[in-house]
Amino acid sequence: MSNNGKRVAWVTGGGSGIGEAGAKALAADGWTVVVSGRRKDALDAVVATIGKSSGTAKAIPLDVSVAADVEKAAEEILAAYGRIDLLVNSAGINVPKRRWADMELEGWNKLVDTNLNGVLYCMRAVLPAMRAQQDGAIINVASWAGRHVSKMPGPGYTTTKHAVLALTHSFNMDECVNGLRACCLSPGEVATPILQQRPVVPSEQEQAKMLQPEDLGRTIAFVASLPPRVCVNEILISPTWNRGFIQTPANRD
Repeated sequence: MSNNGKRVAWVTGGGSGIGEAGAKALAADGWTVVVSGRRKDALDAVVATIGKSSGTAKAIPLDVSVAADVEKAAEEILAAYGRIDLLVNSAGINVPKRRWADMELEGWNKLVDTNLNGVLYCMRAVLPAMRAQQDGAIINVASWAGRHVSKMPGPGYTTTKHAVLALTHSFNMDECVNGLRACCLSPGEVATPILQQRPVVPSEQEQAKMLQPEDLGRTIAFVASLPPRVCVNEILISPTWNRGFIQTPANRD
C-alpha cells in the first residue's frame, strides 16, 4: 500500500507515558505513526486523539517480550505502509519487589523480557527493512538508571537499562555503514503511570517538578527530525529539581 511519501514511525509502549507523548509529537510533525502496547483500549484512545488532530495513526496490540509477535507486527506495518523509518522502543516496566532483600526471579525475568529482550526483538524486526532502505533511525528509551546506579530503581531495572545503552551503541558501531543510527534516550524521573509501581509513590507536588511526558515527546520528535547524516548517540536528560542530587526523606531509600 502506498503511504504517499510519509515517514512511518513505530512506537512501542505507545498507549501511555513517554510512548504516547512521542507518538503524538511525531504525528504532529507529519509522521504516520503505529502505536503498540499491551492494552488495546489505551492504544485506540491514542489513535483517536491523533486522528482528531488530522494525524495518521494505527494501533497494533503487542507484548514486546514475545519475539514471534514482534515479527508479525513489523510485517503488518510493512504490508500496510511499505517502510519503517523510525522505531521508538518505549515499552518498559518495573516491579514493586526490586531490592536484593525482596527481589524474586519472576520479577527479574519479567524486567529482562520486556526492558531488554523486547528492545532487541523490535530492533531486529525492523532491521531488514531499514537496511534495504539504507536509512532508518531507532530511539531506545532507557533511563537515568542506565547511566547512574542508584538504589531506588532496583538491580533488575538498573541492569536492563544499562544493557539498553550498550545495545544502542553497539548498533551504531555495526549499522552506521548502512545509513542507520540509534539514540539512547535516558531520562531522569518522569511523571508517568510507571511511578505507581514504586514502593513509595511520589506526591503530586513532587511529580509536578519532574519531567513531563510531553518534554520527552518533543525530544523524540527532535531526534527524529534530524537529517540522516546526524546520529544523536545518547541523550541524558533530567528534571532541574533532580531528586537524585537532593537528599530528602522521600528519596533517601
